[in-house]
Amino acid sequence: MLDAALYSGETPALVLTYAWDRLLVDPIPGPRGPANFNGLRPLTRSVQTVPAHATPIAPAGSTLPRLAAELPQTFALIDPHHGAEGIIRQLEELVQYLEPDSVDLLDVGGDILAQGDEPTLRSPLADALTLAACCELNFPVRLLVAGPGLDGELPAGVLRDRLGPIALTLTAEHVQPVSSVLEWHPSEATAMLAATARGARGLCEVRDAGLPVPLTDEGPSVHEADLDEALNRNQLARAILATENLHEVEQCSREICGFSEIDYERNKASWLGTQPTPKLDPEAVLHQLNDFEANAQRRGITHTTFRRLTEAFGLSGTQRQDLRALLLSIRPEQYQAPLWHIPSEA
Repeated sequence: MLDAALYSGETPALVLTYAWDRLLVDPIPGPRGPANFNGLRPLTRSVQTVPAHATPIAPAGSTLPRLAAELPQTFALIDPHHGAEGIIRQLEELVQYLEPDSVDLLDVGGDILAQGDEPTLRSPLADALTLAACCELNFPVRLLVAGPGLDGELPAGVLRDRLGPIALTLTAEHVQPVSSVLEWHPSEATAMLAATARGARGLCEVRDAGLPVPLTDEGPSVHEADLDEALNRNQLARAILATENLHEVEQCSREICGFSEIDYERNKASWLGTQPTPKLDPEAVLHQLNDFEANAQRRGITHTTFRRLTEAFGLSGTQRQDLRALLLSIRPEQYQAPLWHIPSEA
């Protein structure tokens, strides 16, 4: 979405990204590496692209092949299993091979600007790794933060003094090139970014914990931020600069942040493995929806995500799209793409 908005008419970007879809899509905790896919294409010695025909090796799951099929950008796989040193190597090879006009490091929400000890921080590991690697790259990197606060981690008010000028304010027109992807992709932060660009305002409840995230006029803004300042602030990023494997990165995260988000996924995956898969019963869903919305109204919630509804109803990640289709057939007027709108109490 940002590539189309900032570089329209030019060659579509290469998007270097993690295959880390969380347990809603991928039942295996942590990020996937090249060994978890069939059909990847070598681009450089350390970088492989994910074409549309690539497939994750079961039981792993990934949204990257479908993204590659539906979008013009080329998707390449960040491999965090060799620590920051490995990602630095990937970036160096890409810059040498592609000779790009620009390199942008994009974070939705802004937790890349964290110190590492904030009590609301939930997923600092991937951000810290890419920040550390980009700061070691001998090529200018522009750090961009889209939708300050929209990942439900650092509030927008905390981020305000850490952000630089606005590079772009997204609009409904900017969302259009990815609108079909938003109908199925599970990213809550991107869903809220797109919704605010389309004009949604209110309070959105996300994740299994039901975190409330404000949808404000700041939501669709994309800010520049100072890369070196971000590294100096981010204790975890500085600590992992010389790491050579993911185990070292996790250990640093436990010591600095007090946790590893992959440990959380391991514990949750273990619990999910003991739970039966319930049947998606339309009548039961309608009762659950009515109860959920009544409670949400009392909390001042105006929107939620289909991931949140899936987990609140005790359903599995594989049932999310079926639940979405059912809800749209029952109450299509409450769909404010790509979020579910909760009307105020009568």
